Amino acid sequence: MIYAIIALALLALMLLPNWWVKRVLQKHNKARQDFPGNGGDMARHLINLLELNDVKVEVTDQGDHYDPSSRTVRLTKDKLEGKTLTGVVVAAHEVGHAIQHHRNESLFNLRSGVAVLTMVFNRAAPVLLLATPFLVWLNPAFSRWSLIAALGSMVLGVLLNLITLPVEWDASFGKALPLLENGRYLNETDMASARQILTAAALTYVAASLASLLNLGVLARVLRR
Repeated sequence: MIYAIIALALLALMLLPNWWVKRVLQKHNKARQDFPGNGGDMARHLINLLELNDVKVEVTDQGDHYDPSSRTVRLTKDKLEGKTLTGVVVAAHEVGHAIQHHRNESLFNLRSGVAVLTMVFNRAAPVLLLATPFLVWLNPAFSRWSLIAALGSMVLGVLLNLITLPVEWDASFGKALPLLENGRYLNETDMASARQILTAAALTYVAASLASLLNLGVLARVLRR
């Protein structure tokens, strides 16, 4: 019984943040005729204001993000083209990442490096796992490499998610919020909602962090047996 309760609690911890984030973003993703521009306009305005001359703005179907390799703020079509509070605020959040990159902030750079390393391990791990029977047939000692690859991939995933959380929080409240407040782009009521949206943007990776920690915990439990 206790294990069932723990399992349900863990499931709730992983699902509730995602549910709340989606709810907040959808709630404020309604057209506002009183807005002078859309999310793309806000991103370009802030980029010009901050003189981030090498940063571009593009549409994406892969989720809102900032790509440091091409120095591009990418927004989904509804946020790029929509005159909505969600579009404007999320655009400011992603520009916050461009500011982190421009300022060469250490935590942002660390996340970028760990992300590349994680991608390499994630690509290598399945190949090594599939090759394990053949490698073991050649030499039983080779089986350890599959385990190392799997463990390395999980550890890097946990590390990436843990680093990502403060980077996202800073993009929301260290960068985007001051820009919105100082620019007086939103009225008092909208600013209160903007804080909710910025919190949602910062917490996007919470579920992924909890899932990666849980997976690592399961693997550690298996290895102890």
